Amino acid sequence: MKKLLLILWLVITSQRAQKPGDVRLVGGASRCAGILELKHLGEWRPVIGSFYVVTAKVAAVFCEHLDCGSVVNVEKQYESTERSVWRINIEYANPGSALRNCTNSAESSDILNATCSESIRLLNGSNLCSGRLQVKSNQKWSSVCEADFDLQDAEVVCRELGCGPPSVLQRALYGEVEAPVWSKEFQCGGHESALLDCRSSGSARSSCSPGKAVGLTCSEPLGLVGGASRCAGRLEFKHLGEWRPVSGFYSKWTLKSAAFVCEHLDCGSAVYTGNTNSLPYQDKGMWSMKPECLQSGSALRECLTSHVGLPYGVHIVMTEYSRHVYLTCSDSVRLLNGSSLCSGRLQVKSNQKWSSVCEADFDLQDAEVVCREFSCGLPLVLQGGLYGEVEAPVWSKEFQCGGHESALLDCRSSGSARSSCSPGKAVGLTCSEPVRLVGGASRCAGTLEFNHQGNWRPVSGFGWSLKEAAVVCQHLGCGSAVFVGQRDDSLWGDRMSINPDCVHSGPALKDCATLGYNSYNLDLKCSDSVRLLNGSNLCSGRLQVKSNQKWSSVCEADFDLQDAEVVCRELGCGPPLVLQGALYGEGEAPVWSKEFQCGGHESALLDCRSSGSARNSCSPGKAVGLTCSESHVRLVGGASQCTGTLEVKHLEEWRPVHGSDWTLKEAAAVCEHLDCGSAVYVGERHEFSYRSVWEIKPDCVNFRSGQIECATSTVLSSILDLTCSEVLVQPIISVSSSMDVVSEAQQHWLQVFRGSSFNISCSIQPQYPGGFFLLTFTSSNTSYNYTQPAVNHSSHFLFPAAEPAHQGRYSCLYHVHTWSHSLYSESHRLSVSVSD
Repeated sequence: MKKLLLILWLVITSQRAQKPGDVRLVGGASRCAGILELKHLGEWRPVIGSFYVVTAKVAAVFCEHLDCGSVVNVEKQYESTERSVWRINIEYANPGSALRNCTNSAESSDILNATCSESIRLLNGSNLCSGRLQVKSNQKWSSVCEADFDLQDAEVVCRELGCGPPSVLQRALYGEVEAPVWSKEFQCGGHESALLDCRSSGSARSSCSPGKAVGLTCSEPLGLVGGASRCAGRLEFKHLGEWRPVSGFYSKWTLKSAAFVCEHLDCGSAVYTGNTNSLPYQDKGMWSMKPECLQSGSALRECLTSHVGLPYGVHIVMTEYSRHVYLTCSDSVRLLNGSSLCSGRLQVKSNQKWSSVCEADFDLQDAEVVCREFSCGLPLVLQGGLYGEVEAPVWSKEFQCGGHESALLDCRSSGSARSSCSPGKAVGLTCSEPVRLVGGASRCAGTLEFNHQGNWRPVSGFGWSLKEAAVVCQHLGCGSAVFVGQRDDSLWGDRMSINPDCVHSGPALKDCATLGYNSYNLDLKCSDSVRLLNGSNLCSGRLQVKSNQKWSSVCEADFDLQDAEVVCRELGCGPPLVLQGALYGEGEAPVWSKEFQCGGHESALLDCRSSGSARNSCSPGKAVGLTCSESHVRLVGGASQCTGTLEVKHLEEWRPVHGSDWTLKEAAAVCEHLDCGSAVYVGERHEFSYRSVWEIKPDCVNFRSGQIECATSTVLSSILDLTCSEVLVQPIISVSSSMDVVSEAQQHWLQVFRGSSFNISCSIQPQYPGGFFLLTFTSSNTSYNYTQPAVNHSSHFLFPAAEPAHQGRYSCLYHVHTWSHSLYSESHRLSVSVSD
């Protein structure tokens, strides 16, 4: 009990808020600037981030802990030698959190230098450059009244916070005034570097009317330079008066990330993103921008950090650090409110205004040009009002494209005088995904390629699993995903890289693409003509069959268990587990018209014989719902079935598993699946040679949802070893008395005479050597334990003379320690009564 209380006390105290004295900035011009240090376990150390980029948004947490103002700048500096630091997991560093809860010890040559404003801050804004203004004086934060603040004052505040010029100054934009209220009127000239450097009147204001609190939004100074237009080129950002390029090193920029920049620049849709080298390398500062940080409505500045100087010891890869982010946005067309970058309501820009387009002035040939301009595939859907109603102004001319033009505004147009458009007639457009599979046995198998700006390039997708491959199969109109793997073809060149984490966040692959340079190709295989819909994993769902480019539901009367065996094999799953009508929803027209007559040995369902049935409908509740078993899993090479190298069987092939960063949490899912108790050990073992393995990401591991979804084929030399604790069987408690022979029926209860001897035996089936038996005794007024080592998996507890004090309940608890893990198992309870 004392140990439990101690653990609870440690948990509670670790969750208390950080004390103000445990965080500091040292070596700067004030207490709100300098190298960030954290006091943890009684030791002051510099702080670094757990990832390569520590953004201004994260640094704002430090400023709050120090009771300074808003964050102005954060930069990563490189030293010549390593020293002890506290590494902070920035994903958990949130306002109000205890920073020490997010730290661990590390050695690094990086340090984090932060600058917070000393005397001003913006609260409740949508980003770091917006909010309700407060000013600090005499250690108190005061609200500012609109009557005491104007546009010139706002220019000073925006400059002091490292933001761009003010774009909006509106009262109560970010909430009401809070007491106390600043008592003086600011009289800035607009050139001052800090608000408190400005002259002020001797006003005696002590309150402010509701709705009069200063709400301020500063702009974001960014641009694209060196391109063919203001909407293309190298991404640069102006901060603290200095323009710097944004580094592409360490960044996973996708077109989805680039779209935020295009939106800020009032350009059209994102068309291209990639890295470009700027040689020779110059040892000057660059901005690193974390693209994962970008969210709709957020400020780009929140996602910035500064790199100062060349990292120590990285001279060999100088060209990597000179990579800049290069973007291209469409100049004059964009798609709004779509589900992806290749869909939305069409707008055209002319004379700095965006205009809606009316369906009557736009046709399929015009749509082909727009889709090509966005580097998307051919148009799939062209329908009025599909993505919202028309907004004024309306484009006044009819487009007359030939379909071959590279940009919509290159097309001829009529001199129409249209100024309005009927409801439901705004052009809504959906373009297809520019992807294909080449080099395989069919159009549903091969190397994945992506069409980017008219060129087909192979796709590299590190970390892909069958879950991501399923998205590609769906876009290609193929069936279920069967196989995915990385292949090194030894030819370095431009490849489209598609981030697997991005694939599931939206329906478009194009949103997740960026241009890269490597030698790895992504190979995929989808089923050609069968698929399972609406299932809980890739091996379950409502069956559909494809013929003549149409998917048809299958009626239960035309399908049996032998047919199901063929489908499960075709999809790379295990044998069928459940075959039941409407298990995964009702059938949809059309309905497959023939009865399958498989022998069970065929490799594909459409290879089976079929009858010439004339079925064209299916009764409710009769659509084939199928569940195949998941991948076979085993542990081999160990002392038992619960220890050894982890192997998974997929597509009839057993392979070892590679899984970097696996923990006991993931291993526990395997042990549970094997009915082997708890996970005791997981480790990565390196072999002397490379071989084919299934790579399984830890965040995907969940056998209940279908382990097959997590498998990627690759070639590596490291494999996983696991040890599970077998589930301990229940010990047996038995009793014998000097005066009674105890029958089996009496083993849960025994009456003994006072003064007679009795013996309680504890035993267990042999699973582990050694261990202890704990005989526990409880009565109405006392409890105690007897302990003996297990000899030949049993122990005997002799009571020479029964007394009333022996009357109570007894049970055997077996305890064994193995692989740094303790196992317990308890018997049923035995009641003993003592009589005269």
